[in-house]
Amino acid sequence: MTDNAGKSPEQLDRLRRRAAFLRELEEAKALRDRIAPRRAKVRQIRAAMRRATYHH
Repeated sequence: MTDNAGKSPEQLDRLRRRAAFLRELEEAKALRDRIAPRRAKVRQIRAAMRRATYHH
């Protein structure tokens, strides 16, 4: 795990909630991809095109 030394309980709670949110978000994306694979493929292609087009 990460080093949480020196963090207040509020910061630790926020990090735990953020981690849970990101886990749930990944699960929701995976579920959506299983339900609508064609849409998922289109989204991946568009994301790749954005990455190839816009260089930051």
